[in-house]
Amino acid sequence: MKIADLARRTDLSVHTIRYYERIGLLPYADRDASGHRDYDAEILTWITFLSRLKTTGMPIREMLRYAALREEGPHTGPQRRALLEAHRDAVRARLAELQTCLTVLDAKIGGYAEDEERLKIYDPSTTNPP
Repeated sequence: MKIADLARRTDLSVHTIRYYERIGLLPYADRDASGHRDYDAEILTWITFLSRLKTTGMPIREMLRYAALREEGPHTGPQRRALLEAHRDAVRARLAELQTCLTVLDAKIGGYAEDEERLKIYDPSTTNPP
């Protein structure tokens, strides 16, 4: 698949794909007879995984470390697992932090809703002043 097709299918820009290739996050693509990049369909799975790592906040340096270990072969499985476990722990901690923040937001929103309800019940413009 050509780089434009890969960009369209992954929602990455051509520039980003070239950048990821240049820094070693993506393997270098084969070239066709005219010298254009020609990607294997398997790259889609790898890019989807990288996208998930990025979405969960993994820094590029750690993604590069994972990619380098992957490139070394199956004997690096324990190191890759450890890297992913550490990242998972960080994601879980962030989720817990976000859940606490969400609880605070819900309470604050609930307070405003209660205030609005009280104002509906007592509307000073409809009562006679003393």
